[in-house]
Amino acid sequence: MGQPGDASGEKQSASGLRRRLGLFGLAATGICSMLGASVYVVPFMIQRNVPGIGSWVLPAFLFAAVPALLAALAYAILASAMPRAGGSYLYASRGLHPYLGFVASFSQWFGLSIVIGVIAYIIVPFLRDIAIALEWAETAALLETGVIRVGLALVMVWFFVGINVLGGRFYERTLIPLMILMFALGGIVIAAGFYFDQTTFAARLLEQESRTVPMGVSSAFDLNTFLAAAAILFSSFIGFDSIAQAGGEARNPGRTLPLAIGVAVLTVGAYYFVFTAAVYHAVPWAYVAEEAQVRDITAPGLFSYLLPGGWAVAIVAGAAIALINDLPAMLLAVSRLMFAWAADGIFPRAIARVHPRYHTPHMAIILSGAMASIGILGSHFAGDFFLGIDIMVTSMLVNFLLMCLTVLSLPGRNPALASEVKVLTSRPWQVLLAGCGVFMLAGFLIIHIAKDLSADVGAWYFHSTPVWLIVMTLATAIYLYEFNQLKKEGTNVDQLFRTLPSE
Repeated sequence: MGQPGDASGEKQSASGLRRRLGLFGLAATGICSMLGASVYVVPFMIQRNVPGIGSWVLPAFLFAAVPALLAALAYAILASAMPRAGGSYLYASRGLHPYLGFVASFSQWFGLSIVIGVIAYIIVPFLRDIAIALEWAETAALLETGVIRVGLALVMVWFFVGINVLGGRFYERTLIPLMILMFALGGIVIAAGFYFDQTTFAARLLEQESRTVPMGVSSAFDLNTFLAAAAILFSSFIGFDSIAQAGGEARNPGRTLPLAIGVAVLTVGAYYFVFTAAVYHAVPWAYVAEEAQVRDITAPGLFSYLLPGGWAVAIVAGAAIALINDLPAMLLAVSRLMFAWAADGIFPRAIARVHPRYHTPHMAIILSGAMASIGILGSHFAGDFFLGIDIMVTSMLVNFLLMCLTVLSLPGRNPALASEVKVLTSRPWQVLLAGCGVFMLAGFLIIHIAKDLSADVGAWYFHSTPVWLIVMTLATAIYLYEFNQLKKEGTNVDQLFRTLPSE
């Protein structure tokens, strides 16, 4: 028997959510969660973060894509069998263990919610740079003031909170045009990068600053340096899991969720690689490495030697739009995690309330916006936003690792759900690819934690690992309390965590 719906034919689940998101909207969610201004910065500043990587940036990027693709495949397998809101939480709680599903997704929610605020806070300097390039001195000075910067960041977050509350149609009509504009403006860098060559850059540098730079020299390969760079570049692939979190609102979810994950990962991976290759085609890596040691390097700054000022404004605008795109997509992801917890009863049930008109989890969306607002204030008063980003990377590596472990454990723990898998149904291939994912993701997690703990910082709480462990401890306390409450109410918790929420 078919699902109930309205006159438009949209299907509404027993939870009150409505399946409005199609393949394009889901893919855009993943793409916009993954793509940010980091593509304009990270492939070049990595020359400072990992000294000696030199000419090996592109190979390191390709290597970083391998565990990302394995994690994406694990998500696609699990999404095809469990197409509900909550994605990673739901998969691990039904296929591995409810405790692991909750605590890992709680740290993911915490990290991503803070990063949403960080992103909103970072957008304002990009707007300031556009004003400077346009010679709007008064506007640029105004954007430098703390009140304006914090105020604009808060306005952006709560604007997109409103878009998320209004539902799938408003969400897609906002996100998809912004995504297309982001790619169009980023295309300027790609076209210019392959149009100009390093000889032209060297000539412009000599003409403008009377400086020379070596060209066409390959750097020596060092395995430890290569792996450290790949672990950082892996962060470029974080975000595709936001597609899985929207599983309760996807049309034809068994097909569109896995397909959207594949489209997002391949599109973003190709875009990052081509974008980076274009810049290094036009700018000698030796110059990038030398400059990165003394100042912050960005694609717009590098191309200021090759392009007139108007094009530079367009490139900076592309970076700003890439950041803005993160906000609605990431808000959707974190709010659906909260909704799934509350629907299962391991978080206050009021958070699972669905808006009677818009059929969205408005309480979870609003609370996620409040957490992002804390991220904005924290970035402003602490003066350091990299801690939140490092926490997010740790959380996502743990989540990706758990997804691969869930693929391995699902047939033994939950054979009924394992029988619903529609992507890569061959068990030997599942075991092989998920096992490779566990090995590589565990390696990246060890490298990331070792790098964090060995960093020279002012106090212990500026290391992301102990802060992440504190968040995990808080999640454990919440889980134990709510789990015991469920048992006191007479809930069959074993049955609860072996079946999917009502469709």
